[in-house]
Amino acid sequence: MPQTESEKLKQIIALDSELHKIQDLDILLERILYEARKVVNADAGSIYIKEGDHLVIQYAQNDTIQKTLPPGQKLIYKVFKVKINTKTISGYVASTGSAVNIPDVYNIPPDAPYSFDPSYDRISGYRTVSNLTVPIRTNLGEILGVLQMINAKDTDGKVVPFTKEDEMLVLHFATNVSTALQRAQMTRAILLRMIRMAELRDPKETGPHVNRVAGYAVEIYERWAQKHQIPQREIEKTKDNLRMAAMLHDVGKVAISDMILKKPARFTDEEYEIMKSHTYMGARLFIDKQSEFDELAQLVALTHHENWDGTGYPGKIDVDTADPEKLKKAKPRGLKGEEIPLFGRIVSIADVYDALVSHRIYKEAWTEEQVLEEIRKLSGTKFDPELVEIFFEVLPNIKAIASKYPDPESN
Repeated sequence: MPQTESEKLKQIIALDSELHKIQDLDILLERILYEARKVVNADAGSIYIKEGDHLVIQYAQNDTIQKTLPPGQKLIYKVFKVKINTKTISGYVASTGSAVNIPDVYNIPPDAPYSFDPSYDRISGYRTVSNLTVPIRTNLGEILGVLQMINAKDTDGKVVPFTKEDEMLVLHFATNVSTALQRAQMTRAILLRMIRMAELRDPKETGPHVNRVAGYAVEIYERWAQKHQIPQREIEKTKDNLRMAAMLHDVGKVAISDMILKKPARFTDEEYEIMKSHTYMGARLFIDKQSEFDELAQLVALTHHENWDGTGYPGKIDVDTADPEKLKKAKPRGLKGEEIPLFGRIVSIADVYDALVSHRIYKEAWTEEQVLEEIRKLSGTKFDPELVEIFFEVLPNIKAIASKYPDPESN
């Protein structure tokens, strides 16, 4: 039985507190788009965030195309920017702050300032008809981004125009989520400042690198969780914490001397022991745990260099008292197999994959074929075999994330 407008409004109000619990920006944006579409039964949609004088697409969803994909694979979409002006629908909404509700994008009145570009339909093989685009703005009127709903469907699955009530509901939803969005943007900025501190010490620890590793980790975890029948609510909560924790996997490198961290030659045994200390030095940042995020961040920082066969580091140690000199003498055994926390095993694969495919000052990027062969080869020794199989299952999603967060030299 279809929901009444009053029921839909109550649903939006109930969602407000739930969305405010989400801390990670990417997880929040994806959820905002999904929930907005659900409220007005939109078959597809996109969410754009304002960056300077452009709108940048962050997420796109399309139920019709999604049904044609293999199980677990997400819609792959091109990351692009739209100039904020009145020529495009999304640009017009961002420029004016006014919602636009179009019954048929192929029959926009000739005197309208904006137009629809049909090339996206030609590429995807999908026919856009109805379009509802609304601004996301702060309570002071500042534009944060744009929500675009595509192809409203009636109870029979037929594409219909969006109603005035739909427009009101989505506008209300967009207003409600603006505070959550601002908070998530601030959280992301704080995390990236921490990353930039690490980057001052180690040029490998860049914003794009950690965003990619975090994105890959979430994709791998989500597929693992679905296979293990983890409840969806728990999956969503864990994704939020994991994405932020994975961004900080190497934050302990701020404690390593530049003489070691930036050494162009091979490490001595003593230097290698000091280098390995970045795992427990990073974990120490989260000893005074205040949340599940702190718990997960500590696990990831501490265990993402453990190997499935027990040859990794730092092994079984006391995080509080660990010291390179003592560990060199004690030679603690590395964690092995499922002794390694799941999230450390996941971030290990994500981190190694990104390191190998990326160009660095001291090395050329490996070819995709070489990297995938290496990941396969390390299954059962460095990596959890089950997670390697899952990595290959979600590889199309991982490649899409890589294109979303390119290194500066790739632009």
